[in-house]
Amino acid sequence: MDSIRIKGGKTLKGRIPISGAKNAALPLLASCLLTEETLTLGNVPHLADIITMSNLLGQLGVEISLNGTAPGGYTGRVMELKAATLSGITAPYDLVRKMRASILVLGPLLARAGEAKVSLPGGCAIGSRPVDLHVTALQKLGAEITLDNGYIHARAPKGLTGGEIIFPMVTVTGTENAMMAATLAKGETTIVNAAREPEVVDLAHCLVAMGAQIEGIGSDRLRITGKDKLHAARHNVVPDRIEAGTFAMAAAITNGEMELIGAKLEHLNSVATILAEAGVDITETSEGLMVRRLNSLNGVDVMTEPYPGFPTDLQAQMMALMCVANGASMITETIFENRFMHVPELKRMGANITVHNSSALVRGVPLLTGAPVMATDLRASVSLALAGLAARGETTLNRIYHLDRGYERLEEKLAACGADIERIKEAA
Repeated sequence: MDSIRIKGGKTLKGRIPISGAKNAALPLLASCLLTEETLTLGNVPHLADIITMSNLLGQLGVEISLNGTAPGGYTGRVMELKAATLSGITAPYDLVRKMRASILVLGPLLARAGEAKVSLPGGCAIGSRPVDLHVTALQKLGAEITLDNGYIHARAPKGLTGGEIIFPMVTVTGTENAMMAATLAKGETTIVNAAREPEVVDLAHCLVAMGAQIEGIGSDRLRITGKDKLHAARHNVVPDRIEAGTFAMAAAITNGEMELIGAKLEHLNSVATILAEAGVDITETSEGLMVRRLNSLNGVDVMTEPYPGFPTDLQAQMMALMCVANGASMITETIFENRFMHVPELKRMGANITVHNSSALVRGVPLLTGAPVMATDLRASVSLALAGLAARGETTLNRIYHLDRGYERLEEKLAACGADIERIKEAA
């Protein structure tokens, strides 16, 4: 198993291109199931989760190529997906277990084929993410759903019918599944308490390009008028705000200065506000965002919330930053339970953190010390990399397959800005 070795203490300076957002690309890939025609996606990140979703779509009969011409002349990674005919309606456990986002094929597959069988994703390292919200939403559209031998079996032999879906809590993938299904349902569907994340907005814009009729994009209330069929479209994946936020904190924790090419401030307003309180300046440039630390870091309190609040996917990175700030900070996690598993690893590096229920009190220390550490999930893994960049001595980050699920060429991008970092390949 590969690992990453980091020798800390280097000030990072340079330009980093921000990849397409994993959390936008995955539902966009699934949306190809809604049409017989070709969906062309540009700015698709090369990540383990994208490969997993591609394998799943291939098993369902989707033809995938990587040599298309990008929308708008974009020259990055391009995927063409064509689901002219579906060869199956089952998303098997051996693929779904690798990535919970596989549940995103449920809505479009049901809407297109009238039937879908998707394995229950099972447990998750960062806490329960129940699929009952997905099931209830599709039932509101007339689906008959049973749970058979660990599979969600959804049927709508006469097609789906529009209805009112009221989510009791904000769910990103639940909103995406319901939205995709509703585009082919008969009549009008209203989604109340819809997620407003940029990735959800990106999917909605792509669906509109495919011929869907969606009103209220970007709000918590969506109105979708179903169509008989959707058609070919071309769309670029939105830049990854979580990757951008991560690299902003890398600049801050190393007292560096980095331009994040392609990053959008409108997607990071809550993050920029918190970082400004901590002494980190983020300004817009003609190509993205410039990040620099003004003086010393100050401890600030953070609470994760659904968008437009502070994202849970940047909580671990923010904690790493606060480990070397002046004073204390309180970090409260409201989205997922069990999302403080990076704390013991940060403490191995000398961090002073006390966890009580859903809050962590972080008292800043003058210096972290390099140590062997182990990733427990995607965002935890990158928080340890950030800590390693600021630490004295050498840090070895193990189990980096977590990292490869969501960060494209992380070590290469950081090295280009002056980090002493390298991937150590496992001996054959």
